[in-house]
Amino acid sequence: METTKKILIYGYGNPGRQDDGLGNAMIQLLDGWLFEFPMPHVQLDSNYQLNIEDATELKGKVLVIFVDASVNENVKQFELIPVQPTAKAEFTMHATSPGYILHLCEQMFNSHPETWLMQIKGLSWEMKEELTEQAKDNLQEAFEYLKDMIMHPCKLLQEKHTHTY
Repeated sequence: METTKKILIYGYGNPGRQDDGLGNAMIQLLDGWLFEFPMPHVQLDSNYQLNIEDATELKGKVLVIFVDASVNENVKQFELIPVQPTAKAEFTMHATSPGYILHLCEQMFNSHPETWLMQIKGLSWEMKEELTEQAKDNLQEAFEYLKDMIMHPCKLLQEKHTHTY
């Protein structure tokens, strides 16, 4: 019997640019945790950037959480923001936005998972493969929060507003 994976956690960023690798580091932490406490309904993925092909990964999911580094001054440690589909192809430092990926998923597959963006506060973007100490602390706090969300997704599905920590 095949288990359908209903939750996708997708981290992205460049681990070679110090704190920009926070999204990928989150996936590594979750991978270790899920090895100890298997949850077949949870799928993990990571990459340097989001690409239009990632829309296929969202198909059929109930909950998707993108994880990326943040430069937002208002975020102390991390922030969780609801993602709405947008037809506007925002090409930034990453290839495209979570909202555009969600839009493509909706258009191509008629699938609209509850989608959030977790932004973890980063401080340095040097060409270095090491997170700053503060970013590591922020990552750990976000990791603890995300574990709770994975174990109790209904908490997140019931809320539609931004959470800043």
